[in-house]
Amino acid sequence: MQKAGGDLAKHYKDMAFMGFLEVIKNIPTIFKNISFCKEDIERFNPDQLIFIDFSGFNLRIAEWAKKNNFNTNYYISPQIWASREGRIKKIKRDIDNMYVILPFEKDFYEKKHNYPVHFVGHPLIDAIENTKIVDEPIFRKENGLDTKKPIIALLQGSRKQEVQKMLEIMLSVSDNFPEYLYVIAGAPSLHDSFYTAFLKDKSIHYVSNQTYSLLKHSHAALVTSGTATLETALFGIPQVVCYKGNWISYQIAKRIITLDYISLVNLILDKEAVKELIQSELTTKNLKEGLSEIIDGSKRNSILKDYDALRKKLGGKGASQLAAKLITENA
Repeated sequence: MQKAGGDLAKHYKDMAFMGFLEVIKNIPTIFKNISFCKEDIERFNPDQLIFIDFSGFNLRIAEWAKKNNFNTNYYISPQIWASREGRIKKIKRDIDNMYVILPFEKDFYEKKHNYPVHFVGHPLIDAIENTKIVDEPIFRKENGLDTKKPIIALLQGSRKQEVQKMLEIMLSVSDNFPEYLYVIAGAPSLHDSFYTAFLKDKSIHYVSNQTYSLLKHSHAALVTSGTATLETALFGIPQVVCYKGNWISYQIAKRIITLDYISLVNLILDKEAVKELIQSELTTKNLKEGLSEIIDGSKRNSILKDYDALRKKLGGKGASQLAAKLITENA
């Protein structure tokens, strides 16, 4: 948004806390940010308020905004279909228009909760389409990558605590597949020096701010659950989905999340198209087996076929433009 000309009052990175314990420890900061946001909205006095994702924070602001007669729009729905479904009451009360990006969300809201929403498609399609991808020979040369060995991409997340936990287990399989290069997708939020400790072997490499080029030129990927699973699928790269979180946070989440799957790929397709290794299942042995299946053979071909179905379900390009058009029309 800042690149598009928006004035940034506060960056979301200053307000994002991962896991239940982390949220509890930062409650004073969270409430301070809520007060700041309300004051900033009052000063600006917008014609339309557009909330984007970030439900824990945005739904609190939306309740206040609706009481103060602001027009409220939500783009990228809170994941109430995954947990705390009771939040639908707040959404019905406080959100004038909801714009969803996942195909199953429309049925969830309209058929289950009698709340009309707009399905606009997924903005990742445009993000990928509009990103310049470096040609493979140039990509390999610039990053010191062997020109012959195929690449296994490692997308381990963006938060420090998450990266440390995931990379160790992901890299534990590298000795089992020495004919491949393992390339870590560096997160913009972490300094290059952070990754030095993981580059112990000549088969392990690191690239910064080049995730899409990395995916484009990879043979397979190990991916931490989240938006990256969908990005990997849209590039047509077979993947194993990984997740291991803080034990206490995981135990709490397990009791309130009602989903059969954790990856967006499987949720959208409503089946286990890609293997998911969660918490205690994420072991070197299981990861080795999962990677073996997607490197070659029938499982790899099955995943690629499922990816085609996934693209069709997500709709075409122009999600954000359509959402903007509808918000303007509904003003």
